[in-house]
Amino acid sequence: MTIQSAISKEIFTPHNEKLLTLIEVRKRRRRRLTFVPAGRKREYITFLCLSVTNKRPTEVFLTKVKQFEISAELEKRSQWSLEQLRRVDGIDSDKDSPEFDLVFDQRSDQWVAASSAEKCMFIQILYHLCQRYWESRAVPSVTAPPGGQKPMSSTTTSTSSTTSSTYEQTAAPEKKKKKRNEAPPPTEFVNCQAKLLGDACSINFVIYRCKIFLHRMKKSKTSSPEPQKG
Repeated sequence: MTIQSAISKEIFTPHNEKLLTLIEVRKRRRRRLTFVPAGRKREYITFLCLSVTNKRPTEVFLTKVKQFEISAELEKRSQWSLEQLRRVDGIDSDKDSPEFDLVFDQRSDQWVAASSAEKCMFIQILYHLCQRYWESRAVPSVTAPPGGQKPMSSTTTSTSSTTSSTYEQTAAPEKKKKKRNEAPPPTEFVNCQAKLLGDACSINFVIYRCKIFLHRMKKSKTSSPEPQKG
C-alpha cells in the first residue's frame, strides 16, 4: 500500500473526505524544543494533503499529517479550510524551486518540498481548487431591475430618495457589523510561475508527475541498504 492510499484510508475516508494529492515537506526553519530531552525525540515525516468533502456544498481542506518513522503511525496534526488560506507564496517566479510559504489567518508556514516538481504540482492543483471554490462562492451582482417593474413618478422618486437617505444614516452601524461577517477575500497567489496558474497546464502537470515518480524511485534506491557480501 502506498503512503497516499494509507493516509487516505486512515485519515480522510472516516471523515467522508476524498484525498486529492499530497506532498512530503519539511520546515525551512524548524523550531528547537529545548525542554524535550534528546532521547525522547520522535523522528517523523510531514505531509501536506489536499482533500475535498463528499457532501454538498463541497469544502476544500489543507491538512498536515505526520508519519512517525519507527512505528509508521499516522497522525493528523492541523487542518485549514480555503477560507483560512490568505496567501500562497511561490518564492521565485523565474525558476522551479522546492520552497514555498502558506499564510493563514492566524499563522504562516515556510516549507521545503521533497522536490521542485512536487511543489509545482501541489501549487498547480491548489490554484485550480481555489479558482473553482471562490467562483462557486461569488455572489451575482444585480445589473437590471426585475421585469415588469413600473416607472416611479417624480414625487415618488423624491420621497423614495429622502427615505433612502434616512435609512442609510440609521443603517450605517448595521452595515459595519455585516462587514465583519462577510466572506474573506479569495486566496492570493504571489511569486508563482505563470505556467502553474494558466489554463493550458495539462502538459506541465504530466511532466511534473513523471519527475516526481523518477525522484521517488531514485530516493528509494539510495535509501535501501546494500546486500551484504558473504
